[in-house]
Formats: sequence, C-alpha cells, structure tokens
Amino acid sequence: MASGKIKPLGHKARLGRLGEAAAAEELGRLGYRILQRNFRCRGGEADIVAEHGAVLVFVEVKTRTELRHGRPRDAVGWTKQQRLGAAAVVYCGREEIEDREIRFDVVEVVVLKGEVAAVEVLAAAFTPDV
Repeated sequence: MASGKIKPLGHKARLGRLGEAAAAEELGRLGYRILQRNFRCRGGEADIVAEHGAVLVFVEVKTRTELRHGRPRDAVGWTKQQRLGAAAVVYCGREEIEDREIRFDVVEVVVLKGEVAAVEVLAAAFTPDV
C-alpha cells in the first residue's frame, strides 16, 4: 500500500481481537496477571503470556462464531501446540527464566451476533513436545 493509509481489519482479524480482549478480561478476573499479548518469535507465537500465582502461563485464544465444526479448543492441534511451546522456550530464554513451572492454557471464546456469548479457560489444556 503506497498511500500510507492503514488497511482496515478484516472480519477474521476483528473477531480475533475481540476474542483476545475477552480472554484477557476473563483471565484477569480469574487472578491471572497479563505480562504480554501477541508474543511472536521465529517458529512460535503466544496470544497471551501471563502469571497465575507462581506459574508462568502461555495462552492460546480460539474464537468462533459458530460451533457446527466443533468447539474452539478443537482447533488447537499438534502444530499449534508446538508453536506455543516454541514461543515459551524463546520467551523464557529472552527473559532469563529458569526453574519455573510453566503451563499451557487454551481460552475458548464464542461470539454470537457480534457479542461475546461465552468465555471458558481450559487450564493445563496440553503439554507440547518441546
């Protein structure tokens, strides 16, 4: 885009941002302390990095507008799990974090008619092979 104008967000991007905001709000309500959102690195990414008590938590947020193809958690397959695990390795290296319990959570967000209808936190949803 040569004009320098900001490209408007598409439906999928808007939905993702709405879901991540709802997830962050719910995590905060549950006592998580958000450290970073949208952590990206070569080979991995984490939607949210947070602390829950003494545990460092890497969170994948999945947002859906319908459930006919399964729950949002069903979209967190092996590849996505490995990418979250890779992000955790890089994050801990950059922050010089050692000897700390780490957990991988999934937050499901369901949006109906443009409004957040449900948010569910699945603590310790998986363990990646990293």
